[in-house]
Amino acid sequence: MTDFAATKAMFHLPEGVIYLDGNSLGPLPRAATETVGKMMQDEWGEMLITGWNKAGWMAKSTIMGDRIGRLIGAEPGHVVMGDTLSIKVYQAVASALDLNPSRRVVLSDNGNFPTDLYMADGLLRSLGDDYELRVVDPEAVADNLTDDVAVLMLTEVDYRTGRMHDMKALTEQAQAKGIMTVWDLAHSAGALPVDLAGCNADFAIGCTYKYLNGGPGAPAFIYVSPRHIDQVRPALSGWLGHESPFAFDLDYRPGAGIERMRVGTPPVLQLTALETAMDIWDMADMAAVRAKSIELCDLFISEVEAQCPELTLASPRDGTQRGSQVSFRFHEGYAAMQAIIARGVIGDFRAPDIMRFGFTPLYIDEADVRAAVAIIADVMTNKLWDKPEYKVRSKVT
Repeated sequence: MTDFAATKAMFHLPEGVIYLDGNSLGPLPRAATETVGKMMQDEWGEMLITGWNKAGWMAKSTIMGDRIGRLIGAEPGHVVMGDTLSIKVYQAVASALDLNPSRRVVLSDNGNFPTDLYMADGLLRSLGDDYELRVVDPEAVADNLTDDVAVLMLTEVDYRTGRMHDMKALTEQAQAKGIMTVWDLAHSAGALPVDLAGCNADFAIGCTYKYLNGGPGAPAFIYVSPRHIDQVRPALSGWLGHESPFAFDLDYRPGAGIERMRVGTPPVLQLTALETAMDIWDMADMAAVRAKSIELCDLFISEVEAQCPELTLASPRDGTQRGSQVSFRFHEGYAAMQAIIARGVIGDFRAPDIMRFGFTPLYIDEADVRAAVAIIADVMTNKLWDKPEYKVRSKVT
């Protein structure tokens, strides 16, 4: 069993704040400040460039990849860290297309995060007019797995509503028709059990600044199935993905295994911060995290619906069909969220009318849920959101 009281004590949570936005940016692990500071002083400061060898900086991308891999059901040696999620989307989709050269369609859904669609669209436009990004409703994905589709690109958990795709079923259906699969785990990794190997996924990507608490700008990860890793050709052929980077050859030769999916220099400071978060995750069992997450989300839904009739549930009611977030619709959702944040409960807003709340059992408990609902109910019942200052849109919502 996971000791959630112990894990909560390992995060810095500001006094007077109930943080329900770890699905967007996880809070600071307490150990990160000292650990990153010590790394900067003892390694960067004292070792200078020799830290790449003496401190093992170059190996951090694959070492941390395996630690992430435990949480997403990946085979050892098949996840590597680096770059941003947008870069990894491009890399995965391009590699999947290269493995399926006779087809020209990438299938996705309109619940996917926009950057995935933007990156796929940009890639396909560069390949030629005969390539197509086909976007359908989430419920229609299975019916659109046709013989012209090369790649199925989906985010397992909808960023707005938390609705979940059935990864195993859709992967099986896609592969039965010769379609490669790319799964975005941005709202899955650290939120619910993932079994990439068991689902026979081809590629997966994700980020580490949300549920994994790696901090703003924390690096992304990419997974490649063992059956593809020695054939996959990286479209973004960075020097660290070369077979021998420090040979400085002018011709690219892909590195062995997952090493070929590296692009640029590892973000060592961010990976060091992520290490402290993964130390906490090493104390957690994903099945226990998932069970507690559903319990907290169900409680939140029940209490909000009882006390805030103005809000309409946008997430699936069945916890097994939902990620680790709950979303409600409200016509003045942005203003309402700003009023709630001003009173110490931090969630976020997604256009056009979604008020979104994330639940991470590592640092959120039942008392937090009940206290948060009391504040939300006060804001809604007394229309405390109806003030000009709450209706001015910030750049980040």
